[in-house]
Amino acid sequence: MSAVDPRLSINQGTIKHADLATALRVTVEAGVQSIGLWREPVQEVGLATAASMLTDSGLRFSTHCRSGFFTMPEGPARRASIDDNLVAIEEAATLAAAGAPGSEAVLVLVAGGLPEGSRDLVGARERVRDALVELAPHAAEAGVTLAIEPLHPMYATDRCVVSTLGQALDLASGFDPSVVGVAVDTFHIFWDPDVLDAIERAGREGRIATYQVCDWKTPLPADVLLGRHYPGDGVIDLAGLTRAVADTGYSGDVEVEIFNADVWATEPLEAVRRTAEGFAASVSPFLGAR
Repeated sequence: MSAVDPRLSINQGTIKHADLATALRVTVEAGVQSIGLWREPVQEVGLATAASMLTDSGLRFSTHCRSGFFTMPEGPARRASIDDNLVAIEEAATLAAAGAPGSEAVLVLVAGGLPEGSRDLVGARERVRDALVELAPHAAEAGVTLAIEPLHPMYATDRCVVSTLGQALDLASGFDPSVVGVAVDTFHIFWDPDVLDAIERAGREGRIATYQVCDWKTPLPADVLLGRHYPGDGVIDLAGLTRAVADTGYSGDVEVEIFNADVWATEPLEAVRRTAEGFAASVSPFLGAR
């Protein structure tokens, strides 16, 4: 296997069934220098222990996944969601401080879908902005960037009412770019006829907090959440999208985040190595210099 791209980061979702210790170990063994962590495996061992484990691994920390889910009307459920987001901000700050030099305190936000019984997408999106107004001061104090992640429209009702990069940028407008940015994920935005303009805008506004890649191919599985593939195994123009992101001057880590039952069933070290190979062939040549 050729040398691993130093900008590759393994999002822990790619090896979902690996616990934190295993995820850190196989990432290092595969020669990858950075990892994006998920909240559940961190919470299984406790934040302090997770931070110590990350430090000992020598890996950079690229993002913390995920928080958000605050589209419900005001009430106990929304208050619980906001409180949980405050915990997630603390986690992101602590883990970024524990990671190797070059780590980023980025918390990925998935907005949430329509509240039960609602058909009001516009109102749900307005409540996303309201939540950002409430969370932004805490994120700024902690040095954390809240990265709004638009999801493919097929998830608009159950997972994320923010469906395009343009919508995410509109929600982020008015906030300092160091506090509220966007996550650019190829799986979710490749279809958008305005995506290249939106990437250019995101770069111009300084809002690209993270770039995440994986591939898409059809037919989709019955559970469309699990339709992600290794880079290069599908139909997404990763070259064009990556060039567009690189042209903005983005120089951070690039995560591969894959939700796929077959990938999850693969031995974790092999899955990370396969990810690195696909990344080297389909993403690395178009990144430009760091």
